Amino acid sequence: MEHKTNVMRELDKLKIKYNHYCYANTDAISGVDVAAVLNQNPDKVFKTLVTVGKSKKNYVFMLPVAKELDLKKAAKAISEKSVEMLKSKELLPLTGYIHGGCSPIGMKKFFVTTIDESAQNFDTIIFSAGKIGYQVELSLSELAKVIRFNLADITE
Repeated sequence: MEHKTNVMRELDKLKIKYNHYCYANTDAISGVDVAAVLNQNPDKVFKTLVTVGKSKKNYVFMLPVAKELDLKKAAKAISEKSVEMLKSKELLPLTGYIHGGCSPIGMKKFFVTTIDESAQNFDTIIFSAGKIGYQVELSLSELAKVIRFNLADITE
């Protein structure tokens, strides 16, 4: 029996269909490495970034692993003056996840989430299952049953 992450248990509870991948026994570190190990198009594999806005509110952004978050576009997408990346040490207490294993599903509390609009180019996207070494794949319509999100152009 494969290890189930909290994200997978949450999806199971909601009866949402997903694929899952485990790359825990590889030396993949970056998202691009993960995409390669999983034999997936890196444009379809998304990373989850947590930011803090000028208002001190936190926001979640999901974007393809090979791309960089454009902080100006990100701020505009959520109507904030500016956003910056959350400090690594603040991630776990805020979300319950560690750097490299952050998923938009199952954070300690829900944060406004924006997914790069390029996600619409794929039937499904792949992202962290909430633990390093584990990824889940599902459609945006299925993801919308678990979390609320907006789509916007947020990459450089």
